[in-house]
Amino acid sequence: MNSTGLKPIEILLVEDSPTDVLLAKEALEYSKIINCLHVVPDGVEAMAYLRREGNHGDALRPDLILLDLNLPRKDGREVLAEIKQDEALKCIPVVVLSTSKSEVDILQAYGLYANCYIVKPVDFEKFAEVVRSIENFWFAVVTLPGER
Repeated sequence: MNSTGLKPIEILLVEDSPTDVLLAKEALEYSKIINCLHVVPDGVEAMAYLRREGNHGDALRPDLILLDLNLPRKDGREVLAEIKQDEALKCIPVVVLSTSKSEVDILQAYGLYANCYIVKPVDFEKFAEVVRSIENFWFAVVTLPGER
């Protein structure tokens, strides 16, 4: 809880690009919705975070996952498949945020039950607008399930 008495929205960003991490952090800093952004650089760390393993034993369950597809060690497709097959995790909304415009990637992501697929804009203002619209949609418009 913060000084307003509201619980911050927990967001897990799975992203290996330091530039994209910085852009997302900056975009979320100016958001109207109080949030707590957690960042992991690859798919192996993402699954450890979600399962509260290793250094992530005290990790909070995210309310939303922003997932890049092209990640080191374990790619985003594998992470998405694991999340959606896990009873404890499958209700967490996953937004694929990728530079790929490939129809194959888009179809595969939805086939793995991504909640939505967004192509990352390269321009900072457009990227910030996309991140804010994701946050606004998922936390001001949609009703999400509580932790199971």
